[in-house]
Amino acid sequence: MASPLTLLSFNAHFSKPPQIPFASSFPRQGELNINVMLNNHRKLVSCLALDQTDQNKSSPNPAGAPDNLRIVFAAGGSGGHISPAVAIADELKTINPKIEVIFVGTKAGMESSTIPSSGHYFVSIAASPLSRPILSFKNLILPYHLVKSMIETWRVLTEFDPHIVVGTGGYVSAPVCFAAAIRGLRVVIQEQNSVPGIANWVISSFADLVFVAFPSSVKYFGKNKCVVVTGNPIRLSLRKNVSKAVARLQFFPRVRKNWDSEAKVVLFLGGSLGADAINIAVLNMYHQLLLEDKNVFIIWQTGVRTFDEMESLVKSHPHLYKAQSLAVECLFSQRTDSGMTLSETSGSMAAGASENQFLYTMDLAYAAADLVVSRAGAMTCSEILATGKPSILIPSPNVAEGHQLKNAYIMAEIAGSKVITEDELDSSTLRTAVEEVLDDASLMAEMCDKALKAARPDAAAEIARHIISLGQLLTGKKKGR
Repeated sequence: MASPLTLLSFNAHFSKPPQIPFASSFPRQGELNINVMLNNHRKLVSCLALDQTDQNKSSPNPAGAPDNLRIVFAAGGSGGHISPAVAIADELKTINPKIEVIFVGTKAGMESSTIPSSGHYFVSIAASPLSRPILSFKNLILPYHLVKSMIETWRVLTEFDPHIVVGTGGYVSAPVCFAAAIRGLRVVIQEQNSVPGIANWVISSFADLVFVAFPSSVKYFGKNKCVVVTGNPIRLSLRKNVSKAVARLQFFPRVRKNWDSEAKVVLFLGGSLGADAINIAVLNMYHQLLLEDKNVFIIWQTGVRTFDEMESLVKSHPHLYKAQSLAVECLFSQRTDSGMTLSETSGSMAAGASENQFLYTMDLAYAAADLVVSRAGAMTCSEILATGKPSILIPSPNVAEGHQLKNAYIMAEIAGSKVITEDELDSSTLRTAVEEVLDDASLMAEMCDKALKAARPDAAAEIARHIISLGQLLTGKKKGR
């Protein structure tokens, strides 16, 4: 029987990772029909099943994980939507490698390269974002684009015949989840932010399961919805214990092998492209800080867009490590076509580039740091919690629905994070905030303790178990027919 890839005759674009073929023996459309209307009783059964699954959270392989389960992920637009989807998919495949997974996104988005490099199949559809403000004239033709996207999605769903569709936000989620609901498929969404985005909020009205990162998010969804607080799924590397001493030597090998107990490392994260406001503030305070405090070390990720400019303006210092980005957006450790891992590839790239051009792996940067200064993206906040780091958050004012500002204040409440708005940000306020944290050992210990207590490092595994629980209800019902 032909692979599902060969059955697609329409103009969707597939990107295929090496050595992960679809199983060709799965029953196809017509053999597995799902009811369009899902009554409240069935949803209640699903929630009860999830509660039972939670009792076995220590089990890495839930009994009875169905072999014939097929799942579509709709994820794209930014790493904040892509990373959690891949983390969940990886956990599903870890629990049962026979589970089939494909991702749907846009060809122009970063997902078109990130997803295949993570080892998953990727299908592209045409999709258009909602323009801001909502009353923009550009949105007049949005219904046309939405229908077009749903038609392309319908063809993907027809050929792959999934049991469950998982949306993790971004504008590509809307047409995929709408088409899935019309077909009568089970829809699951995962919301990363403290306040849901427009896409997830609309989709939640017909979703069977809603996974949220923060308890405060539950109130934004309907009272009759099955909402599960899990935290945000984070990359596997951040869940591994890395020695602080070992991590620091990766960034400052020439300084000292025996670190002074008073030494403090500040990690400045300027975002993948570069946050101008943060970079300018750091630029105007870093050198004086390093001159006046011999125990301070700085790891500064400037972002790709601004690295060259910062490179020409920043003075070299043995206590400063600057990088433009995560090495080739190294969210995952997978083999490339050359046989090297992404981390090996980026390491070789760095060897041929200017010193410190690439920040090799994010797990080492977090492990080396005593304090993180960053934007307040949902995934960054979850990583700060999981690694137990004190933090100073500078939310971007340019993110839709004010997500980052809301995330930052949630972090202040649950992890004691310091918040500086962009209007307040300059070199003076940033340095004062950094020194206030670094100079107060008891405050740092308190912030670390709060962060670890609020963390949900096993969110990806928990969500995967819940999805499998839902899958067991579906595949079991069909086997009994």
